[in-house]
Amino acid sequence: MFVRIVKMGFKPEHVETFLSNFHRKKEFIRNSPGCRLLELYRDKHNPTIFFTYSYWEKEEDLENYRNSDLFKGVWAETKVLFNAKPEAWSVDKEVSLT
Repeated sequence: MFVRIVKMGFKPEHVETFLSNFHRKKEFIRNSPGCRLLELYRDKHNPTIFFTYSYWEKEEDLENYRNSDLFKGVWAETKVLFNAKPEAWSVDKEVSLT
């Protein structure tokens, strides 16, 4: 399993549109094959910056999602709202304490 982290910055006037779109699609994204967790975070000091954290069983699952009609639709709705190029990382979890 690995974690996908995506940082996104939005134009202030588009934040509510992004949130509305995310809440409409979040269950579909989370239920994509191989997706085990989906979380959305908002920066405490800059309310136009968001991060998604998603846990995937394997890289193939993430790639299948990225090639799906669901992702293509979500991306088309989201990319026009950005104020900066998004950044993404795929990382392996080394330690987790609960």
